[in-house]
Amino acid sequence: MKHLALFMAFISCIFVCRAQHIKILTSNDKVSLRGLSVVNDNVIWASGSKGQVARSTDGGKSFEWLTVKNYEQRDFRDIEAFDAGTAVIIAVDSPALILKTKDGGKTWLPVFRDDRPGMFLDAMSFTEDGNGIVVGDPIDNRLFIGMTTNYGDKWLPLKETDNEYVAANGEAFFASSGTNIKLRGNKNHPFIYFVTGGIDSRLFVNGSPAGLNIIHGSGSTGANSVDVDPTMKKIAIVGGDYTNDTLTKNNIEIFTIDGERLLQAPVQTPPHGYRSCVTFLTPNVLITCGTSGVDVSMDGGLNWKLISGESFHVCAKAKKGKAVFLAGKDGRIATVLN
Repeated sequence: MKHLALFMAFISCIFVCRAQHIKILTSNDKVSLRGLSVVNDNVIWASGSKGQVARSTDGGKSFEWLTVKNYEQRDFRDIEAFDAGTAVIIAVDSPALILKTKDGGKTWLPVFRDDRPGMFLDAMSFTEDGNGIVVGDPIDNRLFIGMTTNYGDKWLPLKETDNEYVAANGEAFFASSGTNIKLRGNKNHPFIYFVTGGIDSRLFVNGSPAGLNIIHGSGSTGANSVDVDPTMKKIAIVGGDYTNDTLTKNNIEIFTIDGERLLQAPVQTPPHGYRSCVTFLTPNVLITCGTSGVDVSMDGGLNWKLISGESFHVCAKAKKGKAVFLAGKDGRIATVLN
């Protein structure tokens, strides 16, 4: 057992050392990227400010930068891609918009619009069978929830009589990486996880809320991102205070799932500052990023090592593959070399 433990520590060290090599693949100093979707090791989509979408079909060797016609001033904070030709994007602020392309980004058609004052879409998530959810800031004190069952072709908001998601005072979502919500399972048995921030910060699991220890109490604090491990036995949540992005206190929570119980895991070494996105690479290996750097964990999120001080908003692993990418300010898209 001693030899096995030493061997596993050695393997972990190799991974962490290799993961220090973050390679910038493309950049655009006029764009901030916060949406990222990696279909497989070759197909990568990213979205951001000034109506910009970036797309690669060769694993990041080259990127095509696309301007969404008639929406050049919109900020697309999240994107979900299904293949090399099909993707949906959400535009923050009002009017709330969801657009879809089926021709590789050449044309985009609106599939959802809401002109109500205060509408602000934040993030969306899909399962493999086309079941999807989009969340937005509160309207009339209820968190906005919209659903689709056909890969985003049509969206149906929850009616007020069906919407049990009542927001606390000053509670909302962060549109920092498009990852404050995670949809798992399938159309018949969906599992919905999302996190809020602001004056209050909570985790919702299939409608049931639980308070978080993530720092909160002001508009710049709270949980920003949630992910669930592939076995659906662990939940990772990151956040912090984006106005104090080197603060390490109360910027992460790790839970294990025991039936319907959530058991808090004891984080010993937290990420090195505010983090806007977290992603499980395996049930025990995670990556998280924010404006003050990138961290990895090899033990299920209990201990984190800073591998880069570069700023990124979002990280993602290929849905079908092993490649890991990051995106952020100045239109930078990078890969993590293993």
